[in-house]
Amino acid sequence: MNLEVTNLSKEKKPYFPMFVDLSQKKVVVVGAGTIAKRRIRTLLDFTDRLVVIAPEVNRELIELEEAGKLTILRKKYERDDIYDADLVIAATNDFQTNNDIYNVCKCTGITVNVCSDKNKCDFYFPGIARKDNIVAGVTASGNNHRAAKEAVEKIRSIL
Repeated sequence: MNLEVTNLSKEKKPYFPMFVDLSQKKVVVVGAGTIAKRRIRTLLDFTDRLVVIAPEVNRELIELEEAGKLTILRKKYERDDIYDADLVIAATNDFQTNNDIYNVCKCTGITVNVCSDKNKCDFYFPGIARKDNIVAGVTASGNNHRAAKEAVEKIRSIL
C-alpha cells in the first residue's frame, strides 16, 4: 500500500498560521549572534524556560539572565544540550553545527528552526505585533519580507 502524499498543485501553498502555548515549554537557542538575539527577544514574551547555549554572550543577554528571564549555558553546543528541549533554534554561524542540531532534532522529534536554511525549519518566525494578550503574526511565506514587515507595522499601529 502506498501512503505517499503528493502535492498535485504546481503552486506553493502559503504557510499556515499556528499559535502554540510555549509558556511551559523548554525552548533552546543555540547561538548568541544578531539573528539569535532577535529570536531570543521575540521568545521572551512567550516562554519562561528559555535556554541560550553559546560560548560567549553580550551584555544584553547577561542582563536578561540576571533578571531571571533566561538561562545561559556558556559553552559550545553538545547534543546532550537539546535532548529535553521542546523547541530548538539553531542560530550559530557554523553550518556543521546547525546541521547537527537539525539532524538531532529530526531524529528525536523536537521541533526545530535552522535560521540559516529555510529548508531545515519545522516552523518560521513571523513578524509579531502584540498588545497585551492580542498577538498577530505575519508572514509572506518567505517570499517578500518587506511586505510582511510593512503589514506588521500597520497592525502595530492599529493595536
